[in-house]
Amino acid sequence: MEAQKPNAQKAAPKAKTAKKAGLSTILVIILCFVASHLFFYFVLGASSNFDEGNHPVNLMGTMYEGGFVVPIILGLLFLVIVLSVERFIALNKAKGSKNVAAFAGSLKKALEANDVEGAKKVCVKQGGAIGNAVLAAVEKYAEMSEEKTLKKEDKILAIRNALDEQINMEMPTLQKNMPVIFTETTLGTLMGLFGTVLGMIRSFSALGNSGAPDSAALSVGISEALVNTASGIATGALAVISYNYFDTMINNITYTMNEAGAVIISVFEAKN
Repeated sequence: MEAQKPNAQKAAPKAKTAKKAGLSTILVIILCFVASHLFFYFVLGASSNFDEGNHPVNLMGTMYEGGFVVPIILGLLFLVIVLSVERFIALNKAKGSKNVAAFAGSLKKALEANDVEGAKKVCVKQGGAIGNAVLAAVEKYAEMSEEKTLKKEDKILAIRNALDEQINMEMPTLQKNMPVIFTETTLGTLMGLFGTVLGMIRSFSALGNSGAPDSAALSVGISEALVNTASGIATGALAVISYNYFDTMINNITYTMNEAGAVIISVFEAKN
């Protein structure tokens, strides 16, 4: 029993460190919107994108004609991209260093051979959220193997509770930034729709002028409407794809933790 305490103390800091890891969401939001405005004014608004009559000669110039909503949508687009890269790196790290099937096999082999210390080493080597969660269950397994006063059902419940508790500690790390990505699935499309409405208002204002319609104002209004529509839909679509992809990854990681817990419990039942 005394030999297990140092291992438990080593496992706890890993969970705390994981929660502090990752990018600051507020800082990322600010930087993305700063970058989008710089991109809008200095790249899309560059003089090379317009002719002498100040008419756009390429797609970037046409996007610049989309108005002030474009940098907002671009900021949302940049944010989806940055958070998607961050989630991809973080969730792959959470899976650990070893193939999930190989990890479960090594864990079961060590426990069946009564090599609890070897099972702990397998978890430490795996690392990530999966390694942390399963390590908590293995430590409780070792404790319950020496416990003589509790019933078998209570021991199994204790192992299960230890795993569930550690999974709950890991979930905030796994789900970090996911609410922001989910919000952008709707916000990107809504901002595109907002820009579309503004562009249509400008177009109808040009048509409503007395006499001949202002063709320049009409074309600017149509460009604003179409550019905002396209960029808003693209941002929303990317956010939907990103959210669903990473939500599936989180579910798979959680499933792996529970599967490893089932392996530990099944070995414990067979040996006790």
